[in-house]
Amino acid sequence: MSMDTINAARAEIAATAAYGTLTAFFDEGSFCEIDAFAKSGDGFAEVVAGYGTVEGLPAYAFAQNTAFSGGAMSKAQAQKLKKLYALALKTGAPVVGFYDSVGGRLNQGTELLAGAGEVLKYVSKISGAVPQISVVLGNCLGMSALHASGSDFVIMTKDAQLSLDVTGENADAAYNTEHGVASLLAEDAEDAVKQARELMTYLPSNNLNPAPQADSLEPDGEQTKCIVSKLMDAGSKLRLADAYGETGRIRLARLGGQVVGVVRTTGGVLDGASASKIARFVRFCDAFSLPVITFADCEGFGCIKSAMQVTAAYAEATTVKISVVVGKAIGSAYVALAGTGANADMVYALPDAVISPVNTEAAAFIMAPERMQVPVSEQKQAADAFAQECLSAYYAAQNGYVDDIVPLEELRTALISALDMLAGKRVPTVAKKHSTI
Repeated sequence: MSMDTINAARAEIAATAAYGTLTAFFDEGSFCEIDAFAKSGDGFAEVVAGYGTVEGLPAYAFAQNTAFSGGAMSKAQAQKLKKLYALALKTGAPVVGFYDSVGGRLNQGTELLAGAGEVLKYVSKISGAVPQISVVLGNCLGMSALHASGSDFVIMTKDAQLSLDVTGENADAAYNTEHGVASLLAEDAEDAVKQARELMTYLPSNNLNPAPQADSLEPDGEQTKCIVSKLMDAGSKLRLADAYGETGRIRLARLGGQVVGVVRTTGGVLDGASASKIARFVRFCDAFSLPVITFADCEGFGCIKSAMQVTAAYAEATTVKISVVVGKAIGSAYVALAGTGANADMVYALPDAVISPVNTEAAAFIMAPERMQVPVSEQKQAADAFAQECLSAYYAAQNGYVDDIVPLEELRTALISALDMLAGKRVPTVAKKHSTI
């Protein structure tokens, strides 16, 4: 084979949008292709794959290539992806997949099913060993949707489709963000690549390596009411899955230069969607030893199923866990997020925090009925006054259930100190395959 023929083939692949996506994703000049000339039928394989660096961090990535058979999943594409996943597992580097495909090459029959099944097996095999990010740029249907949704984070462009249903019904980006499948929504392909690069900077290469460190920057959130912005390093907060669940928020952020997972409940009852989101996020952080900092302001759970999901995730996690009661922590919510059930390493509370086994009005009626002999319109105010006096974090601290009561202006220092102290945490676990959450 002459070099002219080889160079012509290389140029044909390099001219495709998929190849351009990968060169935009990786640092300039770092992309190295894998199986560049692999064939599928009469054309090249329907995916471009390779490795490179992102902000100096090693990674593997692939992009389905619509220039060849519409990017359809095939036996050849599956073989290429299997090799990439195997290399990622051997070397301990993240995998990022860019999806845009018309579906599968159905004329390959069971060979197609077997190949797609092998890819799905690898997606599950490397889960928890190396981070996985899926970026859906266009159509992502059927088996490709299974592969994409099995990653740790899904980024979708606004006009993308992701569905197990080949009709694409209810499969647009808005639907998938509202139902917790997609973590991030991008304006277009360029924005999606940018978001994927940013997300990479928060993730460790694998479950044995620490996340990338950065310089510690003072917060820039003095003018905001959000406690997370007031405490985390300036410009370091990455919002995730905000469209899914209304009473719980998850973030990746940096505190003192260290990457942490942030969970914040926003008051009232924690709804099922928020609980599911939080549970999955805590399990991800635990898999990659990212510290979890929880800001608890919650009066309970919407249902027992969601309560059990959160409780199990926190109780099983052995990563560093720090909880801060910033509002009300009532009953099961306190137990699951900050109490003994959460098995937190350190528990702090703001001076005006309230910790109670039942809601404050019920507690006031039970513990101080004489104080509730007021008009109905004044009972809430009377219950709140009772809570501040008799259900404050100070009383919980007296019994050892809160390690310290810290004013907001001193909380960042306390959290950084706790992270430093807990950096060497080691916890032996019971010999078992896994829990049955």
